[in-house]
Amino acid sequence: MNDKQVKFDDIVSLSKRRGIAFPSSDIYGGFQSTWDYGYLGTEMKRNIRDLWWKNVVQERENVFGIEAAIITNPSVWDASGHVSNFTDPLVDCLDCNGRFRADHIIDNTCPECGSKSNFTDERNFNLLFKTFVGPVEDNANVAYLRPETAQGMFVNFLNYQNTIRHKIPFGIAQIGKSFRNEITPGQFIFRTREFEQMEMEFFCRPEESVKFHEFWKNERYNWYIETLMIPKDKLRIRDHGKDELSHYSDATSDIEFNFPWGWGELEGIAHRGDFDLTAHSKGSGKKLNTLDTESNTHFVPHVIEPAVGVDRILFAILCSAYDVEEIADGEKRTLLHLPAAIAAVQIAILPLSKKEELKTIAQGIATVLRKSYRVEYDETQSIGKRYRRQDEIGTPYCITVDFDSLDDNSVTIRDRDTMKQERINITALETFFKNSLGT
Repeated sequence: MNDKQVKFDDIVSLSKRRGIAFPSSDIYGGFQSTWDYGYLGTEMKRNIRDLWWKNVVQERENVFGIEAAIITNPSVWDASGHVSNFTDPLVDCLDCNGRFRADHIIDNTCPECGSKSNFTDERNFNLLFKTFVGPVEDNANVAYLRPETAQGMFVNFLNYQNTIRHKIPFGIAQIGKSFRNEITPGQFIFRTREFEQMEMEFFCRPEESVKFHEFWKNERYNWYIETLMIPKDKLRIRDHGKDELSHYSDATSDIEFNFPWGWGELEGIAHRGDFDLTAHSKGSGKKLNTLDTESNTHFVPHVIEPAVGVDRILFAILCSAYDVEEIADGEKRTLLHLPAAIAAVQIAILPLSKKEELKTIAQGIATVLRKSYRVEYDETQSIGKRYRRQDEIGTPYCITVDFDSLDDNSVTIRDRDTMKQERINITALETFFKNSLGT
């Protein structure tokens, strides 16, 4: 992947131009910090989700999936502390009337109009999205869109303990949408009010919680390097100071990525202690504990929580993969060095011309390879322009069907990163891609 620091505007421009993400409701002027993912972005996000699920759930014997509701009993959010504690400090600029998070103000200067030291006093702003359930909008029918997926796993702890037939330690994992009424969203898909989370709650004995916190820090950090192929120098682990910890956290470590504006949180691994199960036990009147069969006593498990946003991972991958290379005669090409497992298109099939005999061969190859790989067929524009487009969306391989293919039953395979081309018989294509891409 690229080891150069990319520009923020280059990533946003590429994303809009090539159909990775568009401003939501664009024909109506958009809606602040909301994005619709195009066909490339949709496919890349799905690939990220699949890789996370495979690593965290599928390859482990003691982690189990869940799909919890987005709107739940509002008592869940009272017990968890979100109604009273889920706040950010808010200030208004008295010159331009802009509203900002107080901890995002630098040198007492308004980010909007540049005036200095002319703000209102700080006040707490609750980030929960409030809604109403039923036909009457009154306090008795207040509900909230979930600001995280975690609580759905905590309130189902007993259900899972009774159904999975697996003793502590075990984890419950979930992928789904969360909603936070951010004061100042922005930075493309980095901070939005609607986002997709991948979280896992790992329940363990209190005396083993520190060990498992370290274990999951290392597991998650290595996943970015080994699976997503993000360079080590773009990642770091930062432990939170005591003044940074959330109300539920005994300890938290962030895996940070060096974004175009500097280091930012990619994933948090929190030691939540027994806060959540204890809080929901008090709130619901149910005993959320487990039995120690050796001492025949009950205890409340501690929880380790790795939590990450799909959107932030996609942004980090785009930043890592983006590159501009100089080629012959001063010409430049833009490309994404995407891992094949992430690329929205893995193989592009490109007939040299639109003549029927070439199209027939090319479409036949596409039909066979689509059974195992993400394939795109493209017959428009010159072959050079088609190569450039596939480079820009990160396609690892292009197959060109030319007039020699009619005689030798072979095609040309072009590698995205090296631009090296080699001739290979059509009958050998499935073996070639099984060796280079896997199945």
